Amino acid sequence: MDDVRSWWHVYPLGFCGAPIREPDPDPSPRLRRLLPWLGYAAGLGVTGLLLGPVFAASTHGYDSVDQFTIDPRLGTDADFDDLVAACREQGLEVVLDGVFNHVGADHPLLRRALTEGPSGPTTRLFRIDWDAPGGPRPQVFEGHGSLVALDHAEPAVADYVVSVMTHWLRRGIAGWRLDAAYAVDPSFWRTVLARVRAEFPDAWFVAEVIHGDYADFVARSTVDSVTQYELWKAVWSSLVDRNFYELEWALRRHGSFLDSFVPATFVGNHDVSRIASTVGPDAAVLALVVLLTTGGVPSVYYGDEQAFTGVKEERIGGDDAVRPAFPADPSGLAPWGEGMLRAHQELLALRRARPWLQTARTETLALTNTRYEYAARSAAGGAGLRVELDVEKAPRAVVRDEDGAVLYAFPR
Repeated sequence: MDDVRSWWHVYPLGFCGAPIREPDPDPSPRLRRLLPWLGYAAGLGVTGLLLGPVFAASTHGYDSVDQFTIDPRLGTDADFDDLVAACREQGLEVVLDGVFNHVGADHPLLRRALTEGPSGPTTRLFRIDWDAPGGPRPQVFEGHGSLVALDHAEPAVADYVVSVMTHWLRRGIAGWRLDAAYAVDPSFWRTVLARVRAEFPDAWFVAEVIHGDYADFVARSTVDSVTQYELWKAVWSSLVDRNFYELEWALRRHGSFLDSFVPATFVGNHDVSRIASTVGPDAAVLALVVLLTTGGVPSVYYGDEQAFTGVKEERIGGDDAVRPAFPADPSGLAPWGEGMLRAHQELLALRRARPWLQTARTETLALTNTRYEYAARSAAGGAGLRVELDVEKAPRAVVRDEDGAVLYAFPR
């Protein structure tokens, strides 16, 4: 994979306008709706697509029923193969979302296990309380009855995950996002990834980890990266509360992570409110500046580059606002997103021209509640950047080279 990675993170079911909780009246190759957007993604300046769930599932994609099959709401294997080939033509790699902590309650393997009973060969894949009042009760993930946890102490589960991973790596993907990886013993990932890397040594693996000892998780699991939720929280919170001390502290801790691995950084994803809704469209540019001038493997959540808004709510369907459909092609975008798009293009270009930024360390130069200036420097020494953030009166940002020349400024 490219030594300097960055992703356009897309939730395909939403992007392509597939029904989530309702029957699909007209299954069609919706995955092909991504094809007109690949030039847009390449022009944005990212190196690949990080795709949310694409496998057959009951509703939102994280309740899979067949991880060897493309979701009929999105199309077929042929549609997927064509997408991967088209990405390759644009110089884009593809990483898929692997939901290996749990499966959907309608998964055929679970149905078979419940039919076979406690001594059945499939039963060992799950943790089932056969004596529960009212009948057998599978263990579920974080209280979600539709998400049934796999038994990761069972070797057959490792066999299953390895087979899914290698199946799609053979079809041309470059790696995996491991959904809810924090809920699985790291030793399971160590075992699985060793087997997968035996055939695909260059595959890249990022684990979803919300909080905890990131470095320890990486060391024990052998994943390449974890989701840097600590930095995500500090970015938006420091802007909302006008407290750059929080961001400065988080960046110091972030630097310690970079001593052992490169975190996956973001200011938006499919599970959180849009950054433009949380901090406002102008301050969202400052969040982007932090994302793209600090160490990490950054991802841009589709629509954030257009200043999309949307608030996540804790209810059924509460994710819909942050997982919208996109137009048929870029010509359908509203003009008010052009300024944010240019900011992304300029800052991603700045980052790609300085590959050392992927492992850059930050040094505080000046700090108050409302003003923060830091230097971003190569871990090996040499050239660096100076970044100035200011929310004293209105959001303002300047990125300079070491000689003081302005490389990027907001507002213009």
